[in-house]
Amino acid sequence: MAGVISAAVPAIGSVCEVQVSVVKGPGVDGNLRSSFVPAFRHNFARSGRAGTDGLKIRSNGVRAQAVSVAEAPKVSQVVQWQESKRIQTQSVVIGPETKTIRSLDWDRDRFDIEFGLQNGTTYNSYVIEGNKLAVVDASHEKFRELYLAALKNEIDPSTIDYIVCNHTEPDHSGLIPDLLELAPNAVVVGSKVCIQFLQNLVLKPFKSLVVKGGDTLDLGEGHVLEFVIAPNLHWPDTMFTLDRKSGIMFTCDAFGMHYCSEAVFDEDLEKLEPHFRFYYDCLMRPNARSVLSALKRVSDKEFGMIATGHGPLLRYNVADLMLKYENWSKDAQEKKLTSVAVLYVSDYGYSDRLSQALARGLTKTNTLVEMLDMNSADSQELIECVSKCAAVVLMAPPSQGPANAALSTLVPAVKAKQPLLIAESFGGDDEPVDTLLQRFTGAGVITNLPPIRIKDVPTEATYQLLEEAGTDLGQQLTQKKVIEAKKLNMPADVAKAIARISGGLYVVTAQKGVSRSAMIASWVSQASFKPLGITIAVAKDRAIESLMQVGDTFVLNCLEEGKYAPLMKHFLKRFPAGADRFEGVEWTAGANGSPILIQALAYMECVVKSRLEVADHWIVYAEVTDGNVSNPDGKTAAHHRKIGNYY
Repeated sequence: MAGVISAAVPAIGSVCEVQVSVVKGPGVDGNLRSSFVPAFRHNFARSGRAGTDGLKIRSNGVRAQAVSVAEAPKVSQVVQWQESKRIQTQSVVIGPETKTIRSLDWDRDRFDIEFGLQNGTTYNSYVIEGNKLAVVDASHEKFRELYLAALKNEIDPSTIDYIVCNHTEPDHSGLIPDLLELAPNAVVVGSKVCIQFLQNLVLKPFKSLVVKGGDTLDLGEGHVLEFVIAPNLHWPDTMFTLDRKSGIMFTCDAFGMHYCSEAVFDEDLEKLEPHFRFYYDCLMRPNARSVLSALKRVSDKEFGMIATGHGPLLRYNVADLMLKYENWSKDAQEKKLTSVAVLYVSDYGYSDRLSQALARGLTKTNTLVEMLDMNSADSQELIECVSKCAAVVLMAPPSQGPANAALSTLVPAVKAKQPLLIAESFGGDDEPVDTLLQRFTGAGVITNLPPIRIKDVPTEATYQLLEEAGTDLGQQLTQKKVIEAKKLNMPADVAKAIARISGGLYVVTAQKGVSRSAMIASWVSQASFKPLGITIAVAKDRAIESLMQVGDTFVLNCLEEGKYAPLMKHFLKRFPAGADRFEGVEWTAGANGSPILIQALAYMECVVKSRLEVADHWIVYAEVTDGNVSNPDGKTAAHHRKIGNYY
């Protein structure tokens, strides 16, 4: 089958439903210029500093003269995975002797840590051909046939000299065992923690090279790889790899986004920016301190492209997007009212994923998160972390090993009245929660927070439970100070004047997959006629905020004057994390799947089109797709406040 020039995605109806097989295409005439060649001649509008001191962005990140003519992108057939999910590979030259093999996961709708996806995702792998041949990161195991076929279309895998692993999460390292089968003499390069993790993944001896920050590896032909250790972005094993010849920095998860398209680079920033921000909020914001440390470590490096692990590669907006990471992380550090230590166990069960979901909930309440790996933290680091934090979250460690041994340091370090939340890791050998509670109470710690018990393989509902638990804990720690700060920041007369802006009373309901939530809303307004659109202000620390991303659907239920009290009382109460907010309430599913309240005066089914960030809320603009009124003579209940600086 001939190689396909266009990367357009066939309609689902034309997807191949047979066993995955990809035949090498013959390529294209060497004189045909690729559509991406002009990218190599692009000069950054913001060359120079990107906010971090001394950061050097090359004006020509990839040397144009080395790639003046290139073959067009090669794409595989689109095949179906698990009945309805389309997957495909795309191979593209991105620099001198450097290619990417992008595994396009068009229909993935949820990433297994904590958030839903609107545009699928990609898993990006890279090939550098100097005198020595290196592969940087591998793909997800679901792409085994497609990825290996694409790789064989570019190189002879048996000649691979090095496999650089920037991060061992399975979506980036899942096919390293397959590469080692094809190239048994290849040397796996990674951080110390990375190599330890891989030993559990590969399950047989392999050649390895442990590198530290500043170490280099010469591949020949000018390709000198320099390694930058960047732990906790978002796993403890993460590192960046910089190729000095091409000026490409390979960053794995950092600076990525879950966005699948045929566009290799970040040309359309307006379209990509919401996905870039959402990815940061979910994965990087809980590790803001580590983000700033990583930015500092690369501040004196020269590069013109960031080759990410997910989504498009950053070529046109490197400085701007790195500056956003810096500003968001500084904001996360500087505006926090309190901090929580989240202690997890790397490479064990679901500990890291569940802890990330809980950390995400904490950050929604402007709480600083200190993530610490119990497997690698030394005693002094653990004591210092716990002593400066207002609360401690402990993911249950296995019954043996370094994380369990660290408990002897942790237990006496927790203060008597310091809030402590213990959650199971579902690793198969968790130290029992009740045993852990006994150890802490025996040391005088008052454990008022009920533990989180996980008895089945974590699902979307489990991750929602952990996120809500984090939000609840953050609100308990910060709510009093937040209200006091709001009162101080606004003169009383102004607060009373703003309170005269009246609003209606509504219940916003949303469902995504098995996760659903609801909230009382009053900051609602019609925003457009054609199409019919509304805006809703959603506080950043609301549980429902995670279900109201661009592309998500929800229902706006209007409460009726004189009849709203029961529904309002129900949805204003504090629900335990993971509780069913609709228990005891009559409702039916709308066409978009979200709950319509039977007792509501009217309802509108909506789809989120855009979000605007303001200080402590998101302004959500949505188009109304359907609706109805139960009582034509009824009126929406009005909400009048006495003070305008909190509710």
